[in-house]
Order: sequence, then C-alpha cells, then structure tokens
Amino acid sequence: MSALPVRTKLHHDVPSWAADNATYFVTICTEARRVNHLCFPDVGHHVLESAVYRQTLMQWWLHLCLLMPDHVHMLVRPMERPGLAHAIYEWKKYTARHFRISWQRDFFDHRLRANESLLEKAEYILQNPVRAGLVADAREWPYVWKNPR
Repeated sequence: MSALPVRTKLHHDVPSWAADNATYFVTICTEARRVNHLCFPDVGHHVLESAVYRQTLMQWWLHLCLLMPDHVHMLVRPMERPGLAHAIYEWKKYTARHFRISWQRDFFDHRLRANESLLEKAEYILQNPVRAGLVADAREWPYVWKNPR
C-alpha cells in the first residue's frame, strides 16, 4: 500500500517586480470534491453575497465570482492590505462558519500578466458550467456575480 502524497503549502507571495494592482484568477475548492456543496439556492446566493461584501470592506476588488458545485472561480484584485491570502482566508472562515462549507486548506491563484486578457479569462470562467454539462448556455447559470463596472 502506497502512502498518500504530502501536500506542501502553496506560497502566495507577490514578487517585488509585480504590479501592485494585479488581477488574479483564483480557484478555491471544497474539501470533498465531486459533491455539490455550493450550488443550492439557500447557500449559493449567500456565498456570492459574502464575496461581494468583502469588496465593501476594501479587502478586494471583485470582477467576477462563479460557483461550481465543489469549487469557486474568481477574478479578483486584492487590496494591499490585508492581501490576497489573508482576504481569502477570512472569507473561507466566514463561509465555513455561516454556511457549513468545508474548504480545502489553500487555494490556487494565477496572476494575470500584461498579455492575458481579463475578458478572455472571464469568458473561460463563465463557460465552466457549460463545459461541465450543468447548463446549455452560460447565461442560464444562476451562481455567478459579475461586477457591473
């Protein structure tokens, strides 16, 4: 019997040469995969509202947030303080306590670079429910919030 791999901690430090106002493509997964934790009307809309509320707290600027049954995709620009890792930690702690969501320990982030289009990444995220066979048209997916600006 082989031992399970040891998961290392992901580092989310921003390199000193990176722009302060970078936008990140973030994926946050629930603990149990392939199980619907997030896409229920009584949970999903509150989880989205809580992500938007973090913007009013000046923790991040949220461009897009889309829930899938077992993970979340965001396009987000963190504020310098508290920073991306801390803002996501606080949001996960809040949603775990209030909506009983069990999250994986960390998250995945990809800083968008100059040659990457925010609109292309947004379209990729919006098509996720279509690729998963959950809806035929991305506009049908109810668990999404797009910044109107």
